[in-house]
Amino acid sequence: MNEEISQREFVRSSTAGIFVERKACQPLMTRGINLYQEDIGTVAQWPQTAKDAGLTTIAIHPGGGHKGNTVQNCIDFIQSDKGQQFLKDCERLGLEVEYELHAMKELLPRSLFEKHPEMFRMDKKGKRQRSDNLCVHSEKALEVVCANAIKIGNILKPTTGRYFYWIDDARDMCRCDKCHEYSDSEQALILENRILKALRTIDKNTTLAHLAYANTIMPPEKIKPDAGIFLEFAPIHRQLDKSLKDQKGSDSLQTLKENLAVFPVETAQVLEYWLDVSMASKWKRPFVKLPWYPKVFTADVATYSSLGIKHITSFGCGIDKYYYDTHGEPPIKEYGNSLLLIRNKE
Repeated sequence: MNEEISQREFVRSSTAGIFVERKACQPLMTRGINLYQEDIGTVAQWPQTAKDAGLTTIAIHPGGGHKGNTVQNCIDFIQSDKGQQFLKDCERLGLEVEYELHAMKELLPRSLFEKHPEMFRMDKKGKRQRSDNLCVHSEKALEVVCANAIKIGNILKPTTGRYFYWIDDARDMCRCDKCHEYSDSEQALILENRILKALRTIDKNTTLAHLAYANTIMPPEKIKPDAGIFLEFAPIHRQLDKSLKDQKGSDSLQTLKENLAVFPVETAQVLEYWLDVSMASKWKRPFVKLPWYPKVFTADVATYSSLGIKHITSFGCGIDKYYYDTHGEPPIKEYGNSLLLIRNKE
């Protein structure tokens, strides 16, 4: 580096291999990671690791455990001694804690199907199904969902006021006479608007995510988000060895831009897969070593930031004690340090 550049206080990003002017850097508001509760339970130093990497937020995403991938796993962990210590460590270190949940089976218990099949989704053949999601035009179903959202929210209470109650993972929505004219994204948004209204009875500043992902990746057209609904864009079908600008199909930059035409960019969050060991392992144990593409990661973050997005996080599911013992250190510091160096669009 020549003398002129060094005098202007430039810092080097080890991941990007470029220099960024320190005084021009405006760190992202959310620099996060999503972990299984098992990851946190077996690696007690996770809060310190996140803090040292410059991250702001740890989100818990249900995974594994004797009850499967359920919200109850998160509740059991948070109410355990390890979970309480995790919350104390995060508070001491100034880290935010959130919970990103596929929550429909807890919001609308499947045990209600026998007595109230009308609350559940109808398939294309006109038959009500116990499995997956709900009928968003069933007032009774929405009442049950909202009551349980409040109960869960009083236990799994995010420090940011941002809640994440997602529909079942890439599963079918309702095809009844009232629902069939709405896309999966629109049905999800009908539900989210109602949940937000309910959560604001316990916290008027609550915000709630609309997950643009898999079958809800395309933006809603017929339904508009209420104030307080924010976009969470999660391009699960992307190729991790190619940048977002090079993606084809629905999980692309164009789809993100279309969603940002519906949802406020100021609150929009990207949920990426750069650190997702579970995805790299096809969600089967034993988990493999993370394939890490630093140039793709750096290009993606620059793209997101250029659009004005200030909240970026990534799944890091599967970075547990087994991972550290078998594969060594994951690139958490590179990830966090590069997020710190990214300049937001003003």
